[in-house]
Amino acid sequence: MNAKEQLEIIKQGVVELHGEEELLKKLEKGTPLRVKYGADPSAPDIHLGHTVALNKLREFQELGHQIVFIIGDFTAMIGDPSGRSETRKPLTTTQVQENAKTYQDQVFKILDPEKTDVAYNSGWLSKLMFEDVIVKLASRSTVAQMLERDDFSKRYKEGVPISVLEFLYPLMQAYDSVEVQADVEVGGTDQTFNLLLGRDFQREENQEPQAVLTLPLLEGLDGVQKMSKSLNNYIGVTEEPKDIFGKAMSVSDELMLRYYALLTDVSVEAVKKEHPMEAKKKLAALLVDRFHGQGSGEEARNQFEQVFSRRENPDDMEVFETSDAEWVAGNLVASSGCAASKSEANRLVQQGAFRINSQQIKDPKQIVNLQNDDVVKVGKRQFRKIKIKK
Repeated sequence: MNAKEQLEIIKQGVVELHGEEELLKKLEKGTPLRVKYGADPSAPDIHLGHTVALNKLREFQELGHQIVFIIGDFTAMIGDPSGRSETRKPLTTTQVQENAKTYQDQVFKILDPEKTDVAYNSGWLSKLMFEDVIVKLASRSTVAQMLERDDFSKRYKEGVPISVLEFLYPLMQAYDSVEVQADVEVGGTDQTFNLLLGRDFQREENQEPQAVLTLPLLEGLDGVQKMSKSLNNYIGVTEEPKDIFGKAMSVSDELMLRYYALLTDVSVEAVKKEHPMEAKKKLAALLVDRFHGQGSGEEARNQFEQVFSRRENPDDMEVFETSDAEWVAGNLVASSGCAASKSEANRLVQQGAFRINSQQIKDPKQIVNLQNDDVVKVGKRQFRKIKIKK
């Protein structure tokens, strides 16, 4: 495929391409490009929002180019301020390392490992001396430039604090491009400032500036804010099939069409001709198949219909073993793992989300008597089968 044909494929689905002429010249050289993408392990899961960019990276690989996937274990300790209305709470080194452990396995659900270089940016950022921070980072940008960013500008006008640490984040991301000598960098539209800064840094180091591809942001399950681990509105690529399927079924009909457009090759116009419920089930199955293998989507669909359409209990319920037959309702919900805390458990019970078999219980202090094979149900997806230990 010649350079112009490659460029047309690369541009598909892209919001903006900065440095198009430069990219064409690089493609005309006929040597594999180094295409950079970075993700901060601020939480353990890579989610569907990341896969919009990962799909584009896979296209580059199919065209013969090399991906440089940067795991931002150093920058994650600060947290990307892009699109944030307040300063993030810094993560510890231990938290970041724990989150990063499975990132490679998750990424290789989409990318070809043979055409992917994985790098941790702590490998160079942690070695910078304070003099390097001044000369190589801080001196290459101005406060006025930083305040041109929409998120910083808005916070400044509203009197919301912006830490100096947050100003350093885009500088470190730009420096990553210098270190890996990126020919191209891919990111969401909220990353535009950071990505373009990488071009400036590369010029300062007498490198050819990277071309910048920005891609649309995928809204989270709420349909309002972008999919984000910190906002807990995401679908993780390593979640259980039933959870991926169930979460996908919870999105609005309008958002479903956007998910089809950004996450699949299926024609949106064809989807519009189907009944929304059927189209949503097909989308959910496609997503499960993609991350858990062909056929797993159909299994997840059958289980979903068993529970939600036919009102039956799932076949693969977790078992909660207990030697006590008598429980306080709120304590049972928390101890069985159906809630993250005692307070959340009490809230769920008060909201009417708790049932034993078909009996609804709304008082978190009510005493309940359990028998073998009773089914505890919390919300729409949490089931536990009771086993009384003698």
